[in-house]
Amino acid sequence: MRIFKVVHMKAERENLVERLFNQGYIRTKNVKKAMLKIPREEFMPPENNSYAYIDRPFSIGKGQTISAPHMVAIIAEKLELQEGMNILEIGTGWGYNAAVVGEIVGKKGHVYTIERITALAEKARDNLKKTGYSDVVTVIEGDGTTGYPDKAPYDRIYGTASAPKIPEPLKEQLKIGGKLIIPMGSDYFQELVSVQRIANDDYQTINLGGVVFVPMIGRHGWPED
Repeated sequence: MRIFKVVHMKAERENLVERLFNQGYIRTKNVKKAMLKIPREEFMPPENNSYAYIDRPFSIGKGQTISAPHMVAIIAEKLELQEGMNILEIGTGWGYNAAVVGEIVGKKGHVYTIERITALAEKARDNLKKTGYSDVVTVIEGDGTTGYPDKAPYDRIYGTASAPKIPEPLKEQLKIGGKLIIPMGSDYFQELVSVQRIANDDYQTINLGGVVFVPMIGRHGWPED
C-alpha cells in the first residue's frame, strides 16, 4: 500500500509540474528539477497530503499556510537561483519552499530560514530531516523581519509572508548585486516586489504583480494581534 501511494504521488507531482511548465510558471530546468524531486505531501498535515498536487495553498495550523505550487515556482524563478548561493528565507512554515530552494542551491550553498512560531519551526526541522534537506537548510526560530545577520550578506532573500513595507534589516543584509523578493501591501492584498541592491545605498525595485499572503509579523512588519 505504501509503495502504491508513493508511486501515485510521484505521478501526480509530475503531472502538476508539467502543467506549471506549460502555463509558464516554471521556465528553467533547475526549478523544474527541484519541484519534481521535492515531495510536497511530506510538508503537509496528514489529513491533507492526498491533495498535495492540487495547485492551491493549504492550512498548516497556527493561521499559516503552505503556498500554492505555482507561487513557489514564481518566487524560485524570479530569484534566479544558482548553485552555491547563500539564501535567507522569511517564513519557514513546514519547510516546503525552503526545500525547493535548497535543492537548487545544493550542498555548496545554504538556506537559512526564519520562523517565529515554535511549533512550525519544530515541524519544519522534522520535515527537512526526513526528506534529506537538513544539511542544506537551517531553521532559526525568531523574528524574520530583523533578518539573520550572523550569516549575512545574502545572495538572495525572500519572504513567504507580506510586510507593510520592506524591512530595512533585510535590505541591509543583501549583497551588492543580490536580490530580495517580498510581498508588500495591506493585510488582504499585496504586490510581489523584487529589489536588487545596485550599490551600498542604491536599490532598484520592480513590481511583479498582485498576490495574497499571510501577514509578516515582527518588529519591522505587522504588529501581533
